[in-house]
Amino acid sequence: MAIEDSQQSPKQLRMLAPDSFREKLSRRAFLQGGTALAGFALIAAACGNSSSDGAVTTDTAAPGPTDGLASGDWSRVINTASGTLAMYTWGDYNDPELVGALAASTLSVTMKVDYFASNEDLITKLATSGGASGFDIVVPTGPYISQMVEKGLLQKLDKTLIPNMVNVDPLYLGQAWDTTNDYSVCKNWGTTGFFYDTTKISKELTTWQDFIDACMGEASGQCSVIDAAPNYGGMYFWANGIDWNTEDAANLDAAEKFLVDEFAQHIKAFDSYPSTKLAEGAYSIAMAWNGDARQAYVRIADAGGNPEDWKWVLGAPDTELWMDNYCIPVGAPNPEAAHAWINWDLIPEISIRDLQYHGYHTGMKNMSALIGEIAPDLEKGDMIFFGDDQVKTMHTQVITPALDRLIDILNKSKAKAGG
Repeated sequence: MAIEDSQQSPKQLRMLAPDSFREKLSRRAFLQGGTALAGFALIAAACGNSSSDGAVTTDTAAPGPTDGLASGDWSRVINTASGTLAMYTWGDYNDPELVGALAASTLSVTMKVDYFASNEDLITKLATSGGASGFDIVVPTGPYISQMVEKGLLQKLDKTLIPNMVNVDPLYLGQAWDTTNDYSVCKNWGTTGFFYDTTKISKELTTWQDFIDACMGEASGQCSVIDAAPNYGGMYFWANGIDWNTEDAANLDAAEKFLVDEFAQHIKAFDSYPSTKLAEGAYSIAMAWNGDARQAYVRIADAGGNPEDWKWVLGAPDTELWMDNYCIPVGAPNPEAAHAWINWDLIPEISIRDLQYHGYHTGMKNMSALIGEIAPDLEKGDMIFFGDDQVKTMHTQVITPALDRLIDILNKSKAKAGG
């Protein structure tokens, strides 16, 4: 995805839901636990590059050392990775087996994973550490990467150590924030909506205004929102037909008045990863990223609840579109292991296994064929793969001076809610 709003850049919409897998959207989802990874030929086609208008082309090969080197044999690239690999990422964002026993046995590294709730938290952590954060891999959302590079927070990738980058669909390479992928490579992309208990909320909910009304009505005191300023403000803007990247003072004033003075008192928690609490019955309704909401279905079942009582809603009439990326911060203690991990996670079998856990599209080439080969029994695939009409309603965040105001609104709302 590109930084420009997707309504204004129709070419970039196609980057998020390639025709190759749209026809299989509703027939895919979780592979049941314990299934062995299927063996099959890895994709070794040339990567695309970015055109001058920011759209990705697929008919030319990307320059550089990754051409033709895709391989599932991680040891052919790096066989000296060892020690501890520290990753700073979003919560519940990797299959625990991949970052646990499999990382230890395959890459000979011990993974240490810490979590952040927002890009602002990540940037603050890196900026205040002076290059001594101790992290080897970080996972920022695309539009934040440009400023992170400008601030000297990220180091260039050694692409000779990531030949499996060639397995990424060119639609997800060459984005506006890093047109040559010198600093980043797609990990996942997704969107935002909400998840609610139909046994506690009587009205059928379909829009962000419905979400707001439920939080202020039947679900008052049992509502959670994502703990990130753009999402919290975005909910209000989307509900009112306002571009969530607005810098208009009147729009921001109106958002603050409503969110702080009227809405905040109904919020139980600011929770970026509500699936666990949803399974515990802590919330009746929660704003959620699509993958976390998808995990909630499994966790509710595991906790003895009835997943059929719950409903996922893609935010409407408009909502977010994001792409998170693997990056290596300046001062990483173990950059060799960082490159090895990224390269390993770009093996299609590994990537699809990770997708089965976190529920976000990972950007591999020929995704429908890969899913059919590796995970033919997937469920809830409509929460991972989106059709044209849905993607047209999704818009990418733009980093503007209004972000500071949105952060202030979030903090005031937390104080008003007692969070």
